Amino acid sequence: MAPQTKNSPRHVSLLTRDTLALVLAGGKGSRLHELTDWRAKPAMYFGGKFRIIDFPLSNCINSGIRRIGVLTQYKAHSLIRHLQHGWSWFQAGRQEFVEILPASQRVGGEWYRGTADAVYQNLDIIRTHGPSQVLILAGDHVYKMDYGSFLAEHAERDSDMTVSCFEMPVEEAAGQMGIMTVDENWRVIGFDEKPEKPNEVPGKPGICLASMGNYIFNTDFLYEQVIKDADTPDTQHDFGHNIIPSIIEEYRVYAYPFRDAKTKKQAYWRDVGTLDAFWEANMELVSVTPQLNLYDRRWPIYTHQWQSPPAKFVHDDPDRRGSAVESMVAGGCVVSGAEVSRSLLFSNVRVNSYSSISDSVVLPGTLIGSNCRLNRCIIDAGSAIPDGMVVGENAADDRERGFRVTDKGITLVTPDMLGQQLHYTR
Repeated sequence: MAPQTKNSPRHVSLLTRDTLALVLAGGKGSRLHELTDWRAKPAMYFGGKFRIIDFPLSNCINSGIRRIGVLTQYKAHSLIRHLQHGWSWFQAGRQEFVEILPASQRVGGEWYRGTADAVYQNLDIIRTHGPSQVLILAGDHVYKMDYGSFLAEHAERDSDMTVSCFEMPVEEAAGQMGIMTVDENWRVIGFDEKPEKPNEVPGKPGICLASMGNYIFNTDFLYEQVIKDADTPDTQHDFGHNIIPSIIEEYRVYAYPFRDAKTKKQAYWRDVGTLDAFWEANMELVSVTPQLNLYDRRWPIYTHQWQSPPAKFVHDDPDRRGSAVESMVAGGCVVSGAEVSRSLLFSNVRVNSYSSISDSVVLPGTLIGSNCRLNRCIIDAGSAIPDGMVVGENAADDRERGFRVTDKGITLVTPDMLGQQLHYTR
């Protein structure tokens, strides 16, 4: 019988079949400010019709991993509803599932105190599935990745743990990302969680090696380490802060560089954790050939979407023409005698006559009144922009009205800022 090498489809399929994926989706996303006041960051909208959580989940499905747990905590209602509506089509009889694992004080009386503690509090559930390896994924990044190759590299190196990594500019990673140092064989010899001065990659000034927050553990090794961490005083119960630095000297911990399978160059990956990054990553998609191809039938991104009619553009008078150019317009949208350029309209947005939208991201269910002008904006879901309102042309005016303006001049508008109380607390 031929040996099962890491390039063998059979070898990869056996690995993915014996893998349990855990998606860490409890993050608050505080740098997104009011966008995450009422939803967890993984539940944020992206790309015209998706949620951020759809990307790691779709990666699992496309990679052949069909046993998935999603660990939730912060304001998870919309996230759980999305998972119930869009990710409940698995066949239980074939041991396929997406399980929701909310923080429920299963061990002691604590909520999830860190990424490692979130796994520790679900060890009893993990054990019932009996995986050979556990794939731990960050639930708040946008990218397409074949986890089969990641698993094959882990097995080929006989690793105890493997960490996926990504080269990025030092100034972007400083204070935000876990930074790795590796030897010539990609063995991890140093790990600093969110340092202010990241170590540079030798020979690449200004570039560091950042952790993507995706890990593979051999299952017994994972049990051992999270239990040990739970028994250790004065720990943050976090993989980046505590577990990885504590194991790199004694155990086989390797880095897996995330590269495009064809070009072998840096692959697409975005942390849309700030308003500017969220706006920029969405706006990249309206270009002719964006780096993230959402139209790739070989690697579809699955989601739950409303059953909406096609987008509609009405009126064709010289001064009142419904049109959209260099834009993405989702189902259920009506552009009625208005102009849309270089923008994304998510599902069920209506833009009324004589209005113009440019370089903006408009989230689902938004109503834009007549004679409005929106430029370089993020409009939160459910907002109702009144007739005649101008946003994004004068930062001082926007701030005076209670809107948030970023350092790069992007204006955020939410229903609460407009006095539309969608969230009643009393």
